[in-house]
Amino acid sequence: MANRLQDPIDSVEQKLKEIVQNLYNLIVQALEHQGSSTEQAMKREITSLIQNLVTVSREAPRVAIDIPPEVTAYVEGSRNPDIFTREFVELAQRMNQMLKGRSEGYLLLLDCMLKDCWAAFPENRAELIKLAESHGGQMPEGLSPDPSTIKR
Repeated sequence: MANRLQDPIDSVEQKLKEIVQNLYNLIVQALEHQGSSTEQAMKREITSLIQNLVTVSREAPRVAIDIPPEVTAYVEGSRNPDIFTREFVELAQRMNQMLKGRSEGYLLLLDCMLKDCWAAFPENRAELIKLAESHGGQMPEGLSPDPSTIKR
């Protein structure tokens, strides 16, 4: 009854582990073959393997796992999915670095524009301060607002 209450993924995962163990046991028994007792053990192991394979083939359709088509194509092309994961992580890091560079570039552009506008439009310094505060919290270095020159 406990098996029916299990999540299908857990059940299939457990059966796959048992299949791997069955195969390992068969390899060991074949390498250390000692006559009829080993043959009987191998028959039991093969029977257990077949039962586990049948169970997996029955339960597998109930398991819903969404695998990205890119990963499936990668594996079908006889490539290692670990390499796909590594390449994906490297791509994400490159994109993050690029976005970080862009955002830093935009902040430098904002600083430059604020400096130029500060000198060119002294009557709009209150708006420039608000703009600086909304995009970074501070005015660029060298631009300290003089309260007597700001019109509010």
